[in-house]
Amino acid sequence: MSLLLNILWLLLGGIPLFISYVLLGAAFCLTIIGIPFGVASINIGIAVLAPFGKQVVPKPQINTGCVTVVLTILWLFTAGLGLAIAHLISGALLCLTVIGIPLGVQNFKLMQLALLPYQYELR
Repeated sequence: MSLLLNILWLLLGGIPLFISYVLLGAAFCLTIIGIPFGVASINIGIAVLAPFGKQVVPKPQINTGCVTVVLTILWLFTAGLGLAIAHLISGALLCLTVIGIPLGVQNFKLMQLALLPYQYELR
């Protein structure tokens, strides 16, 4: 069932989301400061290709000091809020149909990952 839903996901919105994450990651990687954001964006883009059968879970906390906090704040202001809103709108539109409800729920799940990629991961 996950395979069928993942194929439907790709056809109804997964591919444009993947492309947007990869293009955003490539744009971030043009600068040295943006490389951590680019890597995070590309990793989320890969996870967006097949979200069914996976869960968003908190990352194990590694003692990185304030680096993760600074990265999270910068991510929120540069890309996180926009990507989360894109998932919210896409999820709401997909939930308008009965067939799209599971796909919309996946968008809402991925919204958490798009907002805070340094705190959560898709497993």
